[in-house]
Amino acid sequence: MYLVFILYALFASVFTVSKQALVYAQPFFLVGIRMALAGILMLAYQYFKDPKSLKITRDSVGKILRLALFNIYLTNVFEFWGLQYLTSFKTCFIYSLSPFISVVLSYLVFTEKMTPKKWLGLIIGFSGFIPVLLSQTTQEEQAGQLWIFSWAELAVITAVISSVYGWILLKQLVSQHGMPPILANGLSMLIGGTCALSHSLLTENWNPLPLTEFLPFFECTLFLIIVSNSICYNLYGYLLKRFSATFMSFAGLTTALFSALFGWFFHGEIPTLSFYLSFSIVLFGLFMFYQQELMTQGVLTEKEAANT
Repeated sequence: MYLVFILYALFASVFTVSKQALVYAQPFFLVGIRMALAGILMLAYQYFKDPKSLKITRDSVGKILRLALFNIYLTNVFEFWGLQYLTSFKTCFIYSLSPFISVVLSYLVFTEKMTPKKWLGLIIGFSGFIPVLLSQTTQEEQAGQLWIFSWAELAVITAVISSVYGWILLKQLVSQHGMPPILANGLSMLIGGTCALSHSLLTENWNPLPLTEFLPFFECTLFLIIVSNSICYNLYGYLLKRFSATFMSFAGLTTALFSALFGWFFHGEIPTLSFYLSFSIVLFGLFMFYQQELMTQGVLTEKEAANT
């Protein structure tokens, strides 16, 4: 059980360190270097592990390119741009939208059935984000606004949607095309990281590099590659074999709490009352949704048992 909380504490630390890394480097360069290096390392690992597995079918090329575009390039570019103006814990909390957006995409794309109680839980969960989105800092207001939302908030929300769609693509590559997850992630990170570096060359100040301090930047980047790209994703896959996806989704909300703790300790970011209000409402909505899902699974299991 303790590994679950270690996992989400590590996920939370990624937002804290990413916020610090932006002090030393411009966002597109940071994304590009981190992802390109991580991609090279993952592909090298897969090659030495099983050289024969580095085969790409013609049918999978399109999905790999979309995975690189959505799960790596758009997700990280929008996230890091927004993170410049948002607190680390608010950015992390917005990522709690992931299970709700995943449900909506599954309903639209895969025509997954939804019960009235699931819809109610979904609506409550979405409404829970309103208090924290309405609470904006002076730094956040510098990014500009569209209606009641800041552009920084909208950027991170776009990152979350891109990330969820990216996970769907990754699942299709692994289950339908038989591609090893490390190969799919490595290719998408290398391609997406290269796109981010190209973006950096066009928009950021390379004189000679878009950095202010090299050593702290290198330390932050190394931490992100080891913790986020290597440990977290592999540990998550391991824990899914021991715990249900439902439990992991609930436990995932602790990431926002860990991020709030780290943000307060390292950056002096003070969580507002709206943060805790939103957290409570989202937790209740998620509880309602998954309670109904568990009941549905229980009924299906009983029917299967009766038929056998």
